Amino acid sequence: MSRLTVAQALVQFLGAQEVERDGERSQFFAGCFGILGHGNLAGLGQALQQYGDLLPYHVARNEQAMVHVAAGYARQRNRLGTFVCTSSVGPGATNMVTGAALATVNRLPVLLLPGDTFARRLPHPVLQQVEVFGDATVSANDCFRPVSRFFDRVQRPEQLYSAALEAMRVLTDPADTGAVTLALPEDVQTEAFEFEPSFLEPRVWTIYRQPPAPDALARAVQLIRGAQRPLVIAGGGVIYSAATRALRAFVDATGIPVAETQAGRGALISEHPQSLGAVGATGSTSGNRLAHEADLVIGIGTRWSDFTTSSKSAFQDPGVRFINVNVAPFDAAKHSGLPLLGDARVVLEQLTEALMAEGHRSPQAWSERAAAESAAWADSVAAIVAPSGSAPMRQAEVIGAVNDAAGETGVVVNAAGSMPGDLHKLWRARDPEGKGYHVEYGYSCMGYEIPGSIGIKLAAPERRVITLIGDGSWLMLSSELATAVAERIPLTVVLVDNQGYASIGALSRSVGGAGFGTHYVRPVNGRPVLDNADGTGLAVPAERLPVNFAACAEGLGARAIVASSLDELRAALADTTAADAPVVICVETDRYAGVSNYEGWWDVPVAETSERAEVQAARAEYVEGREGQRLYLGGA
Repeated sequence: MSRLTVAQALVQFLGAQEVERDGERSQFFAGCFGILGHGNLAGLGQALQQYGDLLPYHVARNEQAMVHVAAGYARQRNRLGTFVCTSSVGPGATNMVTGAALATVNRLPVLLLPGDTFARRLPHPVLQQVEVFGDATVSANDCFRPVSRFFDRVQRPEQLYSAALEAMRVLTDPADTGAVTLALPEDVQTEAFEFEPSFLEPRVWTIYRQPPAPDALARAVQLIRGAQRPLVIAGGGVIYSAATRALRAFVDATGIPVAETQAGRGALISEHPQSLGAVGATGSTSGNRLAHEADLVIGIGTRWSDFTTSSKSAFQDPGVRFINVNVAPFDAAKHSGLPLLGDARVVLEQLTEALMAEGHRSPQAWSERAAAESAAWADSVAAIVAPSGSAPMRQAEVIGAVNDAAGETGVVVNAAGSMPGDLHKLWRARDPEGKGYHVEYGYSCMGYEIPGSIGIKLAAPERRVITLIGDGSWLMLSSELATAVAERIPLTVVLVDNQGYASIGALSRSVGGAGFGTHYVRPVNGRPVLDNADGTGLAVPAERLPVNFAACAEGLGARAIVASSLDELRAALADTTAADAPVVICVETDRYAGVSNYEGWWDVPVAETSERAEVQAARAEYVEGREGQRLYLGGA
């Protein structure tokens, strides 16, 4: 028996966990990010100090951000690894709730160890304790319950056995993964207990590739053979299961075109003639046109978000059917489709083999149509990102420059604002493994960009990581740049200054709101400034806020470069390729020079009554758009 505190036993247990897939084994936890306080310092803090060789500790600057680091790492590692995140009780813990929600929405494993109030309750109420008058068992950590895939509160030392093992089961289950929260009362963390040695020994969690049920596979083959206009929608599951090469083999064998979700962007390189690029509300012309006509939609590793389906208006064929390839039954059952439960790579390989055995290919006219639309869209992208010579720059030009700088192995990172939609449309995917495009759009969390990039770089140190971040996200959560500086993590951060919340400004104008509450200017007569009638400037003169983003970056310890033109941006990107520390390139863009919508739609309700003519017009357009929404109830 080993007499250890609960915290010591937990750290030893976590440091001994390994994961295996396809015969490759690696340590599951890369380390622990944390901020120590009275709720975890004497317990977990002491254990991490004592066993730092098992679970290296990294000091974070913001609790939400450190969970984003873990999520970014997990996504880049195809969910085969993550970080532990620990905080003190109270505000430190609840700061992690947003990060937990992001991880769970995106199906990414992260382990959260917040301190909790005393299990023995004698000192209550303690500092930072939330008291619920009618329920003495509740603490602030109960906020984690709805955003965690598994939650437990370890109130006795022997409970650690089941809690830790169940946590690992969830974290390593592709169908069930997400945030896992183990709340640790601060007194229990420090209590000693005789732990079984076997609990602390190395343990391997094998992720087996689940094959589909033979009957379901046969039904899928039958549906594909009978389809005249089949279309694949590639989601994040294609990339997480390392199935990009299997997807290409399937497409080469069948001629079925592929459109991609945000998480699945890059599952098929853009040069492939059957690669349609983005689909949905932020989709391309090529992806949305073929989605509109498809009679069979094969969703692979997608959870069918509203952006992917254009709020259920993307697929308009009257008899459209769905095949849902997914490891999660919850997602596989959506749209009344055929649930083809299984690992994406295995399912694709078996589908390819079965269809090739019958010599089946998609109708030639459909494949040729896809190739023509793909080529036309490539020409459109080249024109959209081409230098305009305008000042300030257009955001599309910035994306084009970053795309070129990233090449085949670089990774672009983004999460919120107008850039996710523009990136989804304009990015030319070149990495055959699908790891060059990292846009967190499941939760679209402002502030994810910099900490997420840290996690990506830690997971893939050989790749260049280029962070695209808007001024709004920067002002919300730039503090983790100091962590990158402290740990000498070389990120290239391109900070886009478009004078406020440009994305919501455009959305506000689209619903008749004239950019209300979205400008970074001083209020005029105590009221937010609006856009003028033509939507190309402010309705009244206003003073811009004197925020110096380059000085902000330098104040956090990074090198800052101001790029005032596209040539200067390209030069800065080239000059910082081999940088060994974070660099922030500040560029100003025109907030009104957006990228158009290409036959996609998003359900954003407009006020039914208003005195403004702009709102009335937007409402009429909205009502017309809703007429295209459908319920997919036909079954497969």
